[in-house]
Amino acid sequence: MGAHHPECPQRLGAINDRLIASGLEAYLEFHDAPLATDAQILRAHSADYLAELRAAVPEHGIHHLDPDTAIGPRTLDAALRAAGAGVLAADLVVSGRADNAFCAVRPPGHHACRSRAMGFCLFNNIAIAALHALDAHGLERVAVVDFDVHHGNGTEDILGEDARVIMASTFQHPFYPYSGDRDAPEHWVNVPVRAGLRGEDLREIVTTRWLPALRSFAPQMIFVSAGFDAHLEDDMASCALVEADYAWVTAQLRALECAGGRIVSMLEGGYALSALGRSAVEHARALADL
Repeated sequence: MGAHHPECPQRLGAINDRLIASGLEAYLEFHDAPLATDAQILRAHSADYLAELRAAVPEHGIHHLDPDTAIGPRTLDAALRAAGAGVLAADLVVSGRADNAFCAVRPPGHHACRSRAMGFCLFNNIAIAALHALDAHGLERVAVVDFDVHHGNGTEDILGEDARVIMASTFQHPFYPYSGDRDAPEHWVNVPVRAGLRGEDLREIVTTRWLPALRSFAPQMIFVSAGFDAHLEDDMASCALVEADYAWVTAQLRALECAGGRIVSMLEGGYALSALGRSAVEHARALADL
């Protein structure tokens, strides 16, 4: 993305370093992500958009798709692997070869719309993974849960008219991308929050809003857009969550009987490197029930 851009390679390094320091890596199984196929991408994105992205890849340097989102010579390969990670994770979890999965990927995905890149995102990784579970594995109902500090407008654009999907989310509002507070599908649970969101606020939202809706919809699998930029230390926004809050909400999702603990989580935001590493590891720890 260029020098000094918050969506930087060091984000994944921070997570990996914290996994090693915590000792958690010894209890996890690691997989290298494959490249997503065109057919998998095209479940969520238009053919014209995929062609436009390929045409935009520069031979050298960086080409900006919008003021926030850039692409370099190898960016498209990275984005295809990020999407492929969610596809592989869905395969592993649906087949029972893994109880659940956390995909430490970049670029993130939840702002990527059907025909538009934005907000650091090229492909909507979580939508691609969810649609793969539905279309390739024959699941009838899935949930997307998004606790990134920004609204997952791309996920809503792609999945909003799919009756097989429910979305439960919180996001700071008014804030980028200035959406999510209106026109969502009736059974979705988008909860805009003011700056200053704290753990007790999140717990009330999850307990009184998310969980009743999720139980009523009874998803067979849950896909998590795991953004950690609502953390107290992250100056990308103005919220005040801490690692324990992410662990708590993860445990609540894991305990939902309808999904049987089948969760695929994919990294979205989180730009304060130490807070990102700590939060992602506590999220993974809760997924692993350790």
